[in-house]
Amino acid sequence: MIRAAATTEQTPELAARLRQAVTRLNRRLRSTALGGVSPAQASALAMIDRLGSPGLGELAAAEQVRPPSMTRLVDALESLGLVQRRADELDRRCQRVTLTTTGRRELAAIRVRKTAFLEQRLAALSDADRAAVARALGILERLSEEQ
Repeated sequence: MIRAAATTEQTPELAARLRQAVTRLNRRLRSTALGGVSPAQASALAMIDRLGSPGLGELAAAEQVRPPSMTRLVDALESLGLVQRRADELDRRCQRVTLTTTGRRELAAIRVRKTAFLEQRLAALSDADRAAVARALGILERLSEEQ
């Protein structure tokens, strides 16, 4: 059900409802789609894919965790064969992390499972509700952009 457009006075309530809905949807996506990796591991795989070949410090900053935590996370991903480390060409002290072929396949499978979950949920909506989601999507994409 779609409620009438919010006025300025309703912005705090709208923000709270949006936060709750996005959080619940994200939890559902994670619980149905991750397969054999943890949410933190899946997030790190996606960030490595996004950044290309980040250093451990860069990856830790992007994931908003402390470097020792990221080191343990990358250790686990490496033991699963999902990532590999290599020394930076310019600074041998720096370790760069890249996805392996297996890691790329796992990340693609996670994305496919998440999309399939959403497809199933969207298919259960009425045509009018799907159209409303389509209209809201551009707005949600703008909200998610970094400022």
